[in-house]
Amino acid sequence: MSIAFIGLAVFMVVTKREFKTTRSGILKYLGTGLIIACHWILFFEALKVSNVSITLTTLASTTLFVALIEPIFFKRRIIGFEVLLGFCTLIGLAIIFRAETDHGLGIILALGSALLAAVFSTLNGVFVRNDKPTLITAYEMLGGAIGITLYSLFQPESFSIPNGIDWIWLLILGLICTSLAFVVSIEVMKTLSPFTVSISINMEPIYAIAFALIIFKEDEYMSPLFYVGAVIVMSMIFLNGYIKRRRTAP
Repeated sequence: MSIAFIGLAVFMVVTKREFKTTRSGILKYLGTGLIIACHWILFFEALKVSNVSITLTTLASTTLFVALIEPIFFKRRIIGFEVLLGFCTLIGLAIIFRAETDHGLGIILALGSALLAAVFSTLNGVFVRNDKPTLITAYEMLGGAIGITLYSLFQPESFSIPNGIDWIWLLILGLICTSLAFVVSIEVMKTLSPFTVSISINMEPIYAIAFALIIFKEDEYMSPLFYVGAVIVMSMIFLNGYIKRRRTAP
């Protein structure tokens, strides 16, 4: 998160973009950064006690949480089919939980991570109405970096000094997979709802499971019932796109 913040700060200086916003805005963005930090702490803990497939498929429950939270922040009525899609996602997750009881703690941690992801995603959908995505993301990454630093002080075993090739991967993760990804995800919320963005991000488990099988091989092999649940979760993505397209078609 520090790398992401520094990268964004340099970009904003080079492109002569302002860091200026309201004091309340800064506090809101820094606070949201703390939420993002907690989200990632739970996310990486889930990866540690389970595996990539379990963690990212469970993280798809973000959609369900957004369907319930978004109407509160946007002061609109709950859309029935969004709740239905979110509920179907929950059914898929229940099947996964039943199939992979050995990964119960990982699933619970990933669900907590998903809830926090729903909160900060929805908040960003509100924030983008008033400020630029780069400015929002910069302050959020700063807030998150501060939060992770404080966490590390109480969890010294979680802190290590990277070396060699690790720095290259961290730069890629910080600059491309974090700062750029966050800026783009906030930018698209000018035209897409947080629910649609979150359900589109649910494509991530498909890519991740494929890469994990290649990299970790047998460590990522799951029971057939897990893939039944995963298919249900992924199907909700395409069904959402289909319904939204039909609703907006002339």
